[in-house]
Amino acid sequence: MELVLLTALGVGGATVFGTALGFLFKNISHKFSDIILSFAAGVMLAAAVMGLVLPSLEYGGEFGLVYTILGVFAGAVCVNLFDKLVPHLHRLSGVDQESHPSETQKLNKVLLFVTAIAIHNLPEGIAAGVGFGSGNNTEALTVAGGIALQNIPEGMVIVGPMLAAGMKPGRTFLIAAATGIVEVLGTLLGFFAVTVSAAILPFALAFAGGTMLYVISDEMIPETHAHGSERGATYSLLVGFCLMLVFDVLLG
Repeated sequence: MELVLLTALGVGGATVFGTALGFLFKNISHKFSDIILSFAAGVMLAAAVMGLVLPSLEYGGEFGLVYTILGVFAGAVCVNLFDKLVPHLHRLSGVDQESHPSETQKLNKVLLFVTAIAIHNLPEGIAAGVGFGSGNNTEALTVAGGIALQNIPEGMVIVGPMLAAGMKPGRTFLIAAATGIVEVLGTLLGFFAVTVSAAILPFALAFAGGTMLYVISDEMIPETHAHGSERGATYSLLVGFCLMLVFDVLLG
């Protein structure tokens, strides 16, 4: 339990760390942001497949394939429903592209985006917690590490727009950091869910994997290919993916 709690704090703390970096590097170029986010996407992709989807097949027994397929699609549909319930902007840069928006309009758009990030952090946190239900702490930490790595650039990129919208630095930091608290709660929720009933473990693992795969495909990859850096972003994703392969072999 101590390891799960520390992991939850680490996953949420990565967002806080990214937020702090965002204050130091307020004017991050799109190219740099895309490269870092793509690397994180590659890490998350490997973590989702190796740490969640494949273990789901393993623990599912005779019906493992059915549980896994259903779980992956259920996770994806869940995040998709979140998107429908809370409309959000896919690009933070869109805040500055309107002709002359009022300060209130800009702030509302930024807060809407931050809210969407917080909501997306819930299934990501669940994914980090569910992994510990399998009893394989190495795989669970791999998944949590991938999510935490993605949280750093995510925390960085939301600071600038909030400051540009006129929000005070102290409030900006608190709101951005609060999105990490959602992930802490999600991690604990995922762990306790599979602890209460081991029977749901195969489905829960696949569900968590599906949420991550959806976010990677629907959010991260389109964002990193939207500013002319798609070639570098693609190779950065491959580097992140292969790095996780190396870690999996060395720690396996």
